[in-house]
Amino acid sequence: MKTNIILAGVGGQGILTIAAVLDTAALASDFNIKQSEVHGMSQRGGAVQSHVRISDKEIYSDLIPKGKADMIISVEPMELLRYLPYLKKGGLLVTDANPFVNITNYPELENLYAEIKSHQNTILVDAKKIAKDLGNSKATNIVLLGAAASQLPLSDESLKNAIQTLFQRKGERVVNKNLDAYNKGKEIAIATI
Repeated sequence: MKTNIILAGVGGQGILTIAAVLDTAALASDFNIKQSEVHGMSQRGGAVQSHVRISDKEIYSDLIPKGKADMIISVEPMELLRYLPYLKKGGLLVTDANPFVNITNYPELENLYAEIKSHQNTILVDAKKIAKDLGNSKATNIVLLGAAASQLPLSDESLKNAIQTLFQRKGERVVNKNLDAYNKGKEIAIATI
């Protein structure tokens, strides 16, 4: 088993938090993991991407070759499009519908959504609204992780335990809000697929 995941977004959207949850869950499940990350020019608003590779065998590189990503999880829809060359045929796209408009020539949303939906396996969800409705607008990333969860080689229990581990220092309320976001993402994905 080997799963290659590209995480994309802009600084401040929680890309590295998704990577940390995946890493923690994979290690707890006795899988091998490699991760790389690239931060944009600015801490908030610059492009951020991470390659996460999970396998039951040794992994030699932390970078995913073009055409080999099993899924792309993006917290920003235009950033998802940047990494399409990495997606393998039949791979899964999971993205929030809400743009982070940080350039003057940002594409028209209608065109952006049409391009995303033109791919075979796509989950385009208003994760930001879901997170806000749950009372935790910062959990957009965790909603998207939940939406992708059924396609990950990690158990639901390992992912939830990883969320608890990573957020426990922020208190029980924050842990529970993130678990709610994860569960709602799973629920939305089931209705979407």
